[in-house]
Amino acid sequence: MPSQKVYVVGVGMTKFIKPRDLRDYPDMGREAATKALLDAGITYDKVQQAAVGYCYGDSTCGQRVLYQLGMHQIPIVNVNNNCSTGSTALYLARQAIEFGVYDCTMALGFEKMEAGSLGSKFQDRTNPLDKTVSMMSETRGITAGPFAAQIFGNAGIEYCEKYGATPQHMAKIAEKNHRHSALNPYSQFRDIYTLEQVEKSAKVFGPLTKLQCCPTSDGSACVILASEKFVRENNLQDQAVELVAQSMATDSPKLFNESSIELAGADMTRRAAKEVYAKAGIQGTDVQVVELHDCFSANELITYDALGLCKPGEAHKLIDTNDVSFGGKYVVNPSGGLISKGHPLGATGLAQCSELVWQIRGWCGDRQVPNCKYALQHNVGLGGAVVISLYKKAELGSSPKYVDSRKRFGYNPAIEAREVTEEEVQSVRAKESSEFMARL
Repeated sequence: MPSQKVYVVGVGMTKFIKPRDLRDYPDMGREAATKALLDAGITYDKVQQAAVGYCYGDSTCGQRVLYQLGMHQIPIVNVNNNCSTGSTALYLARQAIEFGVYDCTMALGFEKMEAGSLGSKFQDRTNPLDKTVSMMSETRGITAGPFAAQIFGNAGIEYCEKYGATPQHMAKIAEKNHRHSALNPYSQFRDIYTLEQVEKSAKVFGPLTKLQCCPTSDGSACVILASEKFVRENNLQDQAVELVAQSMATDSPKLFNESSIELAGADMTRRAAKEVYAKAGIQGTDVQVVELHDCFSANELITYDALGLCKPGEAHKLIDTNDVSFGGKYVVNPSGGLISKGHPLGATGLAQCSELVWQIRGWCGDRQVPNCKYALQHNVGLGGAVVISLYKKAELGSSPKYVDSRKRFGYNPAIEAREVTEEEVQSVRAKESSEFMARL
């Protein structure tokens, strides 16, 4: 089937915050969508389809959010795919452009969460991770600690046992990501910690301490995708970022081969990464910046291998040589990652995309990765699904009618997190917007 190139033309997100009753999902989703539309310089009626991701909420929350911007009867698909939900929405939005169904689509994600560790919401039916729990019980045993921390902590323990990494390597990953987050205004936490403080924070499971685990969070992020035709018609060539390749994979039978690394989903990451590199004609070692799903520091460690950023079994060597931070071969999680930026499940993948788009555009100020040609995104959810995406600057020339979206904002949204004004919301509403919609 013939396909066309896909471009990111607008991104936007809220600041990620601790789960409280400060903001509800319609408010957060409206802000992120408004910012993405402002960034693209279009109104909502230009959007032909929306995929909306969230894990905690009743059906059709996506409609509840987007009806605030217009009711022009487009398809709105609500998506739930565990921690990879945001990127799954992006995947669906991308497919609609790539195969010529639409010229402009939206991927929106949000989450309003509860404080504390994640847990099952339904006790009267089979848990989709029941086989994963059984396998962990048989191989490593189960403790009273948080389930996800045990899954990923055991993967880190196995990596150390097989390849000679140490718990300190995982602690160094967390120290790095907290340090990076200090430069990101959207991060839930912006405190810098020493390695000793990371290591001596409260134990959660095995080698993992509190400062090596992502928090639950409230927040939203949004991405606008477009075809080349749409980009040119709307004079967006200068800020467009090409979504070069993208792949989604689910678990292989290796999930149950008694390996804790495989139980954490490493093989689906390998599969998706291999497909992305093949489509793009590059290798993992060709990328400069990575937003990687560091729900726990252990997962960042084992994922360096799976993404092909190093030879198998040598992830810890990247840490020893400082090749995962500024000044090294790669910069991994310049945003601060999930560990420090936060992890509102439905928004995470789209926040990762937003960061990488800003990096490719060169907008990130003090956290800017130099000479950024290729940007890689990794978003994974147990159960399981992983989405890997690769971005680069669009090669579409320049438009004499281009208006830098930072002029529309009146500030640089990559380095300053502001809430939207009512005037900004009104400016992006669908043209047939009514007083009724304004009240939604």
